[in-house]
Amino acid sequence: MQKITELKDLQKKATQLRMDTIKMLDKAGSGHVGGPLGMADLFTAVYYNFANIDPDNADSPDRDYILLSNGHICPIWYAVLGDLGYFREDAKDSLRKINSLLQGHPKVKIPGVENSSGPLGHGLSQAIGIALGLKMDKKKNRVVCFMSDGEHQEGQTWEAVMSAPKWNLDNLIAIMDYNGIQIEGTTDEIMPLGDLKSKYESFGWTALDVNGHRFEDILSTLEFADKVDGPVMIIGHTTGGKGVSFMEGKWEYHDWKGEEGDATKALAELEAYLQQLS
Repeated sequence: MQKITELKDLQKKATQLRMDTIKMLDKAGSGHVGGPLGMADLFTAVYYNFANIDPDNADSPDRDYILLSNGHICPIWYAVLGDLGYFREDAKDSLRKINSLLQGHPKVKIPGVENSSGPLGHGLSQAIGIALGLKMDKKKNRVVCFMSDGEHQEGQTWEAVMSAPKWNLDNLIAIMDYNGIQIEGTTDEIMPLGDLKSKYESFGWTALDVNGHRFEDILSTLEFADKVDGPVMIIGHTTGGKGVSFMEGKWEYHDWKGEEGDATKALAELEAYLQQLS
């Protein structure tokens, strides 16, 4: 797959994916919006520039494995996979419908999806299992695991964090959506996370802070992470609802409200930004 290298082209792609996400959620009438919009830039950087993937051969033995732990932000994942041709574009019209391929949480039967999800906090353990298996087989594939900040309130996550350095998983890169909000408020209000960078470092990881909306920073951080000897956590400082001003940074838009006019206003704002980039 040909990589996108120009920063402006990556910005355009991320904006188009945000628009696709809004259209999917509007048609479904439900789902999650804050996280998907906030993670659009990081997903774009990984899928269109960094990862070794082949949409025409989703199960290639040489592929990088990309997992999503916080599965509720799957609308952005579906937008990416559909755009890349992992499944037919019109499948996105069936988001969250009964018997649809694209449910509210991803499942492994979707081409390009490596892990099913549900309860938060399990994705990193799944990623560690894959990364360890690849090392045992002496394979060079990389494993990327997208995560949320909120799932660091789960004990399961920290058991996984403790495990990765034990096996020196230098083929594992985790990327955190650190937006500080969750379904009922801010993370500080519900369960403060403290200094996550220092916590990861104390467990033996390399932890890297990055502006989750600056492609030049994201790409250089991914390049550096790829050379580190051991597991890497990239803490992506993001804004929930990024790109839609009336949603940005508001926990109330963790999920899609479906209020009249929201989709129209959001799409108009994103389209205007897209025109500025052209």
